[in-house]
Amino acid sequence: MFSSIFEPLSIRIIFSIVTSFLLAMIIAPRVIANLKKRQIGQTIREEGVKEHLKKAGVPTMGGVIILIPLLVTTLLWAKLNPFIWFAVFITVGMGLIGFFDDITKVVNARSLGLTAKQKLVFQILIGLAAAFFIKMYPDLRFEMPSTGQVVPSSAIQLPVLGFLDLGWLYIPFALFVIVGCTNAVNLTDGLDGLAAGTVAVAINPFLLITYFCSHAIFSKHLGVAFIPGVGELTIVCASMMGGCMGFLWYNSHPAAVFMGDTGSLALGGAIGAVALATKTEFYLAIAGGIFVCEALSVILQVSYFKLTHGKRIFKMSPIHHHFELCGWPEEKVVIRFWTIGIMLALVALTIFCAQRIAV
Repeated sequence: MFSSIFEPLSIRIIFSIVTSFLLAMIIAPRVIANLKKRQIGQTIREEGVKEHLKKAGVPTMGGVIILIPLLVTTLLWAKLNPFIWFAVFITVGMGLIGFFDDITKVVNARSLGLTAKQKLVFQILIGLAAAFFIKMYPDLRFEMPSTGQVVPSSAIQLPVLGFLDLGWLYIPFALFVIVGCTNAVNLTDGLDGLAAGTVAVAINPFLLITYFCSHAIFSKHLGVAFIPGVGELTIVCASMMGGCMGFLWYNSHPAAVFMGDTGSLALGGAIGAVALATKTEFYLAIAGGIFVCEALSVILQVSYFKLTHGKRIFKMSPIHHHFELCGWPEEKVVIRFWTIGIMLALVALTIFCAQRIAV
């Protein structure tokens, strides 16, 4: 009787959000106190936004406030299958890279952490493992229930246009998705509540997408790939959402804790993993449009600076700092980015639901 109550995925999704949120709220004060005791605080660059200098010393590495509830809730409410272990592997792997990177910056001892090149190498190794898993794992099946067509695991789903098989080119493509998403979320983590709130918004479409792709009737009606077992990733999405909401309680302006690379790299990896598993990498570029803009602003700024020998496109990058230097209060930048993120998430979900046009 008890097990039958919690069998439906829809029920487990709700309990995952609530469980993750409550766990984050419970452990946050203890984590913050421990970080303060160990003097693990944020360092602020002198050349950065001057108003941020007052944030020096605020506890960082608070991403564990999200990661612990995410992992505990996932293991508690999900039916463990290869998709779950795939997402957990990437999330934990990227989180460990972020942890050692935070140690490097906070403790200022290179022997304890990773250089920038080492960090990228480890990200690439995890990304390659993820790409080969999706490409080669024999039990992963992707099919179009409306036509009976078997979709190769190396195929990607283009909005409205249908599927395109990349063959072995899928490996570098998937690597780019994982590493790119991981670092894009990391670049977004620069204002109180910006990264956590944007992640919570961007993951919403994927909570529904993973549910639809795992359901034979819904996938047939929408004309998207039917992927047996991938629905359990809705628990990962729900756990991530609940954890971010609990973290925001302490990370909203003025922040009592920052997530650090421990949180931002792990969350970016987790979102990328969900997109790869559901063959919706291009929908990630839409739903996570804020992350894309943040990353592009840095690429454009650095490239233009080198080409013009010192000139800049933006007053500062990532682009959220540009708006701060234009006179926008930090809270206004965050709220407006959240608002844009909500609109982009709705656009991504709308286009996904219009996929039937392609079949």
